[in-house]
Amino acid sequence: MPIQKVLVADDEVLIRAFLGEVLKRKKLDATFAKDGREATALIAQNDYDLIITDMKMPYQSGIEVLQFARKKNPNTIVIIITAFATIENAVDAMNLGAFNYLLKPFTFEAISALIDKANQHLDLLKENEYLKQEILSVKHLPFVGESSFLKNLYLDIQKIAKSNASVMITGESGTGKEVIANAIHYHSLRTTKPFIKVNCAAISETLIESEFFGHEKGAFTGADSRKAGRLELANEGSLLLDEVSEIPLSLQAKLLRAIQEQEFEMVGSTKPIHVNVRFIATSNRNLTQAIKEKTFREDLYFRLNVIPIHILPLRERKEDILPLANYFLKILCEENHKPLKHLSKEAEEKLLGYFWPGNVRELNNILERAVVMDLQTIIEPQHLHINVTSMPSITIEEKFTPQSLKSMEEKMILRTLQEYGNNKTQAAKILGISIRTLQNKLKMLTQSTST
Repeated sequence: MPIQKVLVADDEVLIRAFLGEVLKRKKLDATFAKDGREATALIAQNDYDLIITDMKMPYQSGIEVLQFARKKNPNTIVIIITAFATIENAVDAMNLGAFNYLLKPFTFEAISALIDKANQHLDLLKENEYLKQEILSVKHLPFVGESSFLKNLYLDIQKIAKSNASVMITGESGTGKEVIANAIHYHSLRTTKPFIKVNCAAISETLIESEFFGHEKGAFTGADSRKAGRLELANEGSLLLDEVSEIPLSLQAKLLRAIQEQEFEMVGSTKPIHVNVRFIATSNRNLTQAIKEKTFREDLYFRLNVIPIHILPLRERKEDILPLANYFLKILCEENHKPLKHLSKEAEEKLLGYFWPGNVRELNNILERAVVMDLQTIIEPQHLHINVTSMPSITIEEKFTPQSLKSMEEKMILRTLQEYGNNKTQAAKILGISIRTLQNKLKMLTQSTST
């Protein structure tokens, strides 16, 4: 549980005692203040994960306690206690950074549920801070290379990040679409706010609406309590729709409205929830083709595709292969506590001659195996477990037609299925696509061979 230390500030003895019992049952370390002045003095001397403060207190108000606490630590969660007559002030407090408010009189269940929700929020803050540091520590990772494509992409992201416009990132599996999405969020003005990710291909159709919009208690069988959806959790921050093409058509209209109006209703509720969310979407599918096939709404596509970014596959930016390989080797050797390894000239040629169907992700995986499994400090061609004869070798001057690339993709899918005994789940994992995408590609392949 991320919340450990709690400060309760209230001038009423009974409320302090009641909250103390709630916090005791939740095994939290509680400190108590009988007025606003005592609360700010305690905050100045100590760090608290959660502060529960009354709106009206002697000497200093709950608003003043809130402002003092947020100035010291913007991540401190503050819950305001208020009477119905001063609820407008509570809304003002939320605009100043309060996490939520609690109306008097309140029940054990109400304050317990609010603490649980605060715990969820703090979990997300800590996860986002970790991701932010991870991105900042390797912030040049998406831009390791010498190609003009990467140099232009770096400049574009500096401009894109500062806007609030929706972004659509497309490219083959393994090209680094999520890494680019991370870079956009953590270079934006929302960098300290939540960055919530939804893998649209990994959520079943029966649960995806609840995952997006949340649900009220009793909305359906098993809905034992209110659950905030990803949209609500992403408020003031960004929401990544990873593999957006996998969202069921039945849900796309509701998502379109949420993007346009910045509001939605939870499952089992008619009360609108207003949010301020930036949308970033990724897809490894041709969405214009999906629109023609009527599996993706054209209006949703245009709403998400305000700023398009297409990431070229690794085979089309060969200048980046060796810089990326050397970068990965340095990181992988450090992570696996190995002396720094280097590529021989022959190993470099083998990497440059490969087609890279799995792109940057495949390059990282192949090098990781070489680092872990082989003891030599110089990596030779035999240490790189790729079969260059199974894929066409290319040169930088070669031009590919859509027909030839489609043929290669079909062969790759059929070969992978054959190697894994027609196990579609395993084949999809190896190919870096969702099972639904694989099924769609096989369906199209069957249709093309039967005509």
